Order: sequence, then C-alpha cells, then structure tokens
Amino acid sequence: MMSEIPTVLFVCVHNAGRSQMAAGYLQALAGDRVRVLSAGSEPADKINPVALAAVAEEGIDITADTAKILTTEAVRESDVVIPMGCGDTCPIFPGKRYEDWDLDDPAGQSIESVRPIRDEIGRRIRALIGELQTA
Repeated sequence: MMSEIPTVLFVCVHNAGRSQMAAGYLQALAGDRVRVLSAGSEPADKINPVALAAVAEEGIDITADTAKILTTEAVRESDVVIPMGCGDTCPIFPGKRYEDWDLDDPAGQSIESVRPIRDEIGRRIRALIGELQTA
C-alpha cells in the first residue's frame, strides 16, 4: 500500500549516472508530490559529469547530489524500488513495487551516447508519475 506521498528509490551500482538522472528528473517533474531517493551498492566518488551535462540540457540541476550507499532502510521506507538494469541486488520486502529499468550505463560514454539514455529515463519518469497519481 502506497503512503500518502510515495517514496521512490532508484538503484544502480555506482549511483553516479542512471539513478542520479532518474532521481533528478522525478524531483524536477513531480516536486513535493513524491519523495525521491537514489543509492548504489558501490557508490562512486562523484556523479558522472556527462550525466550531469545531459540532464542540465533539460534544465535539471543535479550538481549538488552525491552518490549514496544502498541501505536496507532505504528500501524498507520506499514504496517503489527501481533498479537500473545493472544487476544490482536489492533487499526484497513484501508490499513494495519493484520495477527493473534495463538501461545502458552512461559511464565512459559521450554526451551523444548518453542523450538517448536520458531521454528514455525522462519518458519512463513521466509514465511513472502518471501511475503514481492514479495509485
């Protein structure tokens, strides 16, 4: 059962690209209607600069974000958990919605290669917002 303000957790290994872009998109588009978390099992030292640039082109600023370690508590407090197709394992709790987004990793890719990943994340975020509003 979803709480009044749903919490969405995006997970990838380094929490430096896909999960950060997705969190930034959801925060920018949903505002205070959704609580947004992101984490990784092996957080990077910094956010991927190409991911930062890609979402900045869409008017989304994630420069203040940092990579965070995935905790059982983060999963427990989330209504929706979205691993980003990187084979990361998340603790499984009954009553949570899990949705795997199988997306290419932007690590080491050019901005031209990351834009389609960003655009797919944006499309999925818009669909997710629609689903959360009707839940």
